[in-house]
Amino acid sequence: MRALIDTCIIIDTLQARQPFCEESNRIFILAANQFFSAFISAKSVTDIHYIMRKYIHDDSETNKVIDRLFHIFGLADTMGDDCRQALINGESDDYEDAVMIETAKRSGIDCIVTRNERDYSKSSVTVYTPKQFINLFNED
Repeated sequence: MRALIDTCIIIDTLQARQPFCEESNRIFILAANQFFSAFISAKSVTDIHYIMRKYIHDDSETNKVIDRLFHIFGLADTMGDDCRQALINGESDDYEDAVMIETAKRSGIDCIVTRNERDYSKSSVTVYTPKQFINLFNED
């Protein structure tokens, strides 16, 4: 299975945000142990870097965090056409989420894992909450 992990899940783990980090940590562990092919969008990386830089207050340490992410998660490149298709297809009222859907579709991603189910309600790509996604592995 190929899963695109939303920015909020990554930040939940990196900042140990309660009450979300327990589930997000489990997703990191599943990804690190290669129970599934885990991806973050290239567009998300810039957001993650920005958020973590403000949290850590150290460019070098922030870069180390991003480098460690690259060892666990593959990158799903967001292309210009993904941005155009997000406007045309309108699979989310939130443009950023619509771009994520288009990136996932073009990249052959099976699902998106996010806490933000509401903005993905029209997605043609399967969407799981962290708990739903973790439960997929508990059933096996």
